[in-house]
Amino acid sequence: MSALYLLILASLLVALGFLGAFIWSVKKGHFDDDYTPSVRILLDDKE
Repeated sequence: MSALYLLILASLLVALGFLGAFIWSVKKGHFDDDYTPSVRILLDDKE
């Protein structure tokens, strides 16, 4: 039974780590504009 508690604790720590990394990246602006870079080559005219 103690191994089960250890695995649950480890999985919660990993989940909190990923949640913290996601919140940090949103606050830093990594997800602000993810559409424009993919179509920039189609819209860029250098005539």
